[in-house]
Amino acid sequence: MSRPILECLAGIALLSIMDALIKGLVATLPVVEVAFLRYVVGSCVMAAIAAIQQPGWPRPDTVRANALRAVLVVVTATCFFYGLGVLPLAEALILSFVSPLFTALLAVLLLGERLSARILLAIAAGFGGVLVIVLGSQGAWGEGASGATRAHSLWGVAAVLVSALTYSASNVLLRARAQRDPVILIVLIQNVAPALMLAVPAWLFWRMPNAGEAARLALVGALGVAGHLCLARAYAGAEAIRLAPLDYTALVWAVLIGFFAFAEVPTLWAVTGAVLILAGAFAGSRRRA
Repeated sequence: MSRPILECLAGIALLSIMDALIKGLVATLPVVEVAFLRYVVGSCVMAAIAAIQQPGWPRPDTVRANALRAVLVVVTATCFFYGLGVLPLAEALILSFVSPLFTALLAVLLLGERLSARILLAIAAGFGGVLVIVLGSQGAWGEGASGATRAHSLWGVAAVLVSALTYSASNVLLRARAQRDPVILIVLIQNVAPALMLAVPAWLFWRMPNAGEAARLALVGALGVAGHLCLARAYAGAEAIRLAPLDYTALVWAVLIGFFAFAEVPTLWAVTGAVLILAGAFAGSRRRA
């Protein structure tokens, strides 16, 4: 197994554990505060690494491109963290697996690549899976569920889908920049810029974390840095289309962590939707024969 694949698998595992910790944190802290502190801790860790590695000052084009990625990272994080707070962990991860299909669409719209019948079928299968999960999210609450509960579920689905779109766009930019910029600078900007963007919103919704929450937030920041360092190195060494299917290993982590940490058992709707999404995503990310 090649080094980029191992680095990608390690990054996905670390970020999956981070997601589980965030799911617990957003139950008691505002989403925007959790996102802000995650990037503050990440900025401190990356600043220390940069001081040791001394990658040099970033070029203006490096700052501009990675600042744009930072905007996408902020949207991805806040939307996904919200989705984690109102949806089961495995269901949120399953929905996020439409990102390879979004990547295919972005390649057509932004890079002028040809949209084949295979890609169209993959996109149709993926969104069919999303529809199944959306229907299941409504039906799973039962007729006696409150309108507020059902609304939260739908907003959670919408938030995860938005995060999948911005995550895809971010990875397209990551692949482009990882071949030009030092990995240390990419991940440093990816933490510092979002922290600056989220500072004011976090202050508006601030609630002082207790000691246990503060410890988990520190661990979240460290896991985020380690995971994204692994992913940045992986994308620098391999094509995005080779690494995209590895995202699906996050489902294994989500199911295991969701079951043991949150007593969550995937519903039949979620499993059916997962089959459709995974089938579509695998078909869309396969190399042309």
